[in-house]
Amino acid sequence: MASCEQLDASRRARPGRAAIIFVAFASALAFATAIHAQQPTSDSSRLAAAKAALANAQWDRAAKLANGPSNQSSDLDFVEGVALARLERWNDAGTAFEAGRRKSPHDSRFLTELAGVAYKLKNFSTAKRDLRAALRVAPNDEYSRDFLATIYFLEGNIEAALKYWNSVGKPRLQHVAADPTPKLQPRLFSSAVTFNAPQILTPDALAATQARFDNLGVFPGYRIELAPAPSGDYDATLHLMERNGWGDSKPEGIASFLSGLPYDTVYPEFYNLRHDAVNFTSLSRWDSQKRRYSGALSSPLFDDPALRIRFYFDARNENWNLSETFVGAGAPLTDLNVRKFAGGAAVRRIVNGNWSWGGGVEFAHRDFRNLEGHTAPAEASFFTNSKSLAAWFGADRTLFRIPERRFHLDSSVQVRAGRSFSDLLGPFVTARGALRADWFPRAKGDDYEMQAQLRAGVTAGKVPLDDLFELGLERDNDLWMRGQAGTIDGRKGAAPLGRRYVLANWEFDKVVYRGGFLDLRVGPFFDNGAIADSSALFGSRRWLWNTGAQCKIRVLGGVTVVLTYGRDLRSGRNVFYGTSPR
Repeated sequence: MASCEQLDASRRARPGRAAIIFVAFASALAFATAIHAQQPTSDSSRLAAAKAALANAQWDRAAKLANGPSNQSSDLDFVEGVALARLERWNDAGTAFEAGRRKSPHDSRFLTELAGVAYKLKNFSTAKRDLRAALRVAPNDEYSRDFLATIYFLEGNIEAALKYWNSVGKPRLQHVAADPTPKLQPRLFSSAVTFNAPQILTPDALAATQARFDNLGVFPGYRIELAPAPSGDYDATLHLMERNGWGDSKPEGIASFLSGLPYDTVYPEFYNLRHDAVNFTSLSRWDSQKRRYSGALSSPLFDDPALRIRFYFDARNENWNLSETFVGAGAPLTDLNVRKFAGGAAVRRIVNGNWSWGGGVEFAHRDFRNLEGHTAPAEASFFTNSKSLAAWFGADRTLFRIPERRFHLDSSVQVRAGRSFSDLLGPFVTARGALRADWFPRAKGDDYEMQAQLRAGVTAGKVPLDDLFELGLERDNDLWMRGQAGTIDGRKGAAPLGRRYVLANWEFDKVVYRGGFLDLRVGPFFDNGAIADSSALFGSRRWLWNTGAQCKIRVLGGVTVVLTYGRDLRSGRNVFYGTSPR
């Protein structure tokens, strides 16, 4: 019985233990549910406490309170990042801001703060990238625009800085000055500078000032310095290089005058006569094969730096060797003599910083000697003694600028129409066009530069030999194929000639030395093009492909010497050439 009684008691105890287990399980489940339900409230409390610590400058406490699991709210990540940034723990702050950005990709605060961290770490490229991303999310954020403008300003990219500053009403000018004070007449200088206090300085005003300075011809270079004033505005200082008399200085003037001595040329020049931007430039070449004397006198019209008139003359006595470029039926023309005199007037108008136009008229007289029997009408028209009168009109326009990338694309067109007074010639029209791109790959400085241009031209009607286009290296030619020699034993005519052409040039320069008196740049180039003539007497017959390297030496900040080594990829010929471009 006893044993039976114990057995009965044990059996009654089993339902009691099950009830206890059930109650414990239910309690644990309820507790877990309560904890889960209270978690947002805990995050909210932690966020409020972290913000309070942040407001009281308790950076370390705020960072600890905001630090939590990876799935915490992005607001806590933001507070943590701000606190860590205040502690100058930049890498940890960046990690916190990046975590918040991934959770809230449309919250521009994280991108702006990441830019601030990158700025403190001197990583300006990352800072600019994050700020541009922030502006895509919040285009009207004034802080991001001001911040981005400041970085461009520190990099020396004034045009990009102004683009973003202008959108927030900056920089307003308090004072504008020139250093040193220019010798140019004050009325001309004040008209050339298109901005003044208390205006807001804009990229358009800066570009218009640069264009007017170029048009005056007495400021070969300048830079603008902006300095914050106590009032919150800015003081602008123009640091100028000014040509007076022979040039910016006597050494520069002498170097410019004698820069053509290696090829029997001097450049007598005088600038800023009576301080009215009246300039005289000239060339005197005594090379026995290419004698040339030219001069030009230019001056602003009506005291307007945006309007300039130029009078010029050009006299030449040249020997030509056409044995490699002219396929006439007679004996090769190896000693053709061309004498020409031309004179005229031209006007140029600066409309604004993005475009300008110009026009002019020219009278010319030419005669040919040593023709050796090339009298067939198809041939003789190129070698006919004649007088001509022509007028031209052209325009230059910047198609677009990307100041953030330091890239701009410019264009130009020109149409020239006239008549040659000869039975074998008559009316003619010439049209030319060009696209030019310039790019500085680095955000700051000019250590690297890439330039490219595409040009084309066509002439309708009959024109004499000296009015044909030429693709090659020659001092009086601007259509350079740097693997094509323009002369044979000093005589013109070696490069392909014709009445229509297409030419593409590309080059890349790297500064390899920069000193007080000398800058040295080297880099590769690539040219390709073709030229043709409807007479079939001239032309390249096929596309030309040239490549090589060049060295640009700039002396005394003004005079430039270019040394070129080029190779014609089709013929395998090499060309070494040196010149001082004007």
